[in-house]
Amino acid sequence: MTKENPSTTKNVWLLVIVAALGYFVDIYDLVIFSIVRVQSFHDIGIPESEMRVDGEYVLNMQMGGLLLGGLLWGILGDKFGRIKVLFGSILMYSLANIANGLVTDIHSYAIIRFIAGIGLAGELGAGITLVSETMSKNKRGYGTMVVASVGVLGAIAAYYVSEFFDWRSAYFVGGGMGLLLLVLRIGTFESGMFKDVAGKSIEKGKFSMLFTNRKRFKRYVYCLLIGLPIWFVVGILITQAPEFGHALNAPITLSAGKGILFTYLGLSLGDVLAGLFAQITKSRRLAVFIFQGLIIVSSIWYLGSDGLTEQRFHWIAFFMGIAIGYWATFVTIASEQFGTNLRATVTTTAPNFVRGALIPSTLLFEFFVRRTDIITAAYLMVFLLTGIAIFALSQLKESFSRDLDFVER
Repeated sequence: MTKENPSTTKNVWLLVIVAALGYFVDIYDLVIFSIVRVQSFHDIGIPESEMRVDGEYVLNMQMGGLLLGGLLWGILGDKFGRIKVLFGSILMYSLANIANGLVTDIHSYAIIRFIAGIGLAGELGAGITLVSETMSKNKRGYGTMVVASVGVLGAIAAYYVSEFFDWRSAYFVGGGMGLLLLVLRIGTFESGMFKDVAGKSIEKGKFSMLFTNRKRFKRYVYCLLIGLPIWFVVGILITQAPEFGHALNAPITLSAGKGILFTYLGLSLGDVLAGLFAQITKSRRLAVFIFQGLIIVSSIWYLGSDGLTEQRFHWIAFFMGIAIGYWATFVTIASEQFGTNLRATVTTTAPNFVRGALIPSTLLFEFFVRRTDIITAAYLMVFLLTGIAIFALSQLKESFSRDLDFVER
């Protein structure tokens, strides 16, 4: 067995660090709206009674952008390379976030969040694809774990920036960090596996290939479904903390911003725990199954907490963050299921389609709210989405230590 070249190892870990910092900025920009929603809506004149529904409107526009962007950047990543996607996506979401600091009405706010969503869609998938294809098959789990655990700390940065600056400045900071990140990207190298297939006459980044083969299509759908509950927790249960707190007779109005802070602290720890558990047991499926169970436990704790205090909410948010900490493992599983000529397409679309699934989840949630109440509706959604995710996981083969140097025909 040949030893790894120290200089090569150093370059690989430099790539991991740069990918992690990129995801840090990506997460900052992804959650900043949820954190500054109330403050920004007050300033642009949104009535208190319309804030929850208008908040869903803007967030759904952002998620719609992520859906479109996931498809766009994934195809481009397989056709032209992972590095080009990283540059293009960062530039788009950085400029969009700067523009978001200048909005004065709800519709321009939503349109610019849509554009930002398109840009934000490229970062994680391209980064995870690069790391997965560059590191050895037994160690790549550590690389993707580092990317995710460092990246989600961007949400914590977003919270503290919003505490010390107004909401417009918070958007400017996010855009500025993205532009600085472009400088760091200079010197990063393309995946060797992509270079090997780049000159070959095989289909690359052809999205329709995911639908022309029954087994491949089912594999793709199952990859998407295992992440379904994650963004419902962030996008509804935590983002609407003020409304859930009111329904639970909380003595004070709960802060969505602080909820996101503690959720992402937990998510960072959860990504490490899920990654380490998968490496120790050599099973990503087992790790994801356990964490899906924790989502149910933490959601029951949250939704059953009558008289919810602020301190208790913070602890629950932290635990819920740990529970959804299989995010990096989920994206890694998606990456490992497909060949090099479709890997960026799958790895980029999977997390963004999961984020975008918040749109139908929100619509179904509102359907249940109108017929029951906000707490009952949340229970129904958590059990439904987690049940679907567990079933999908049971249909996928274990991908730990799989050799990724293959193509889809």
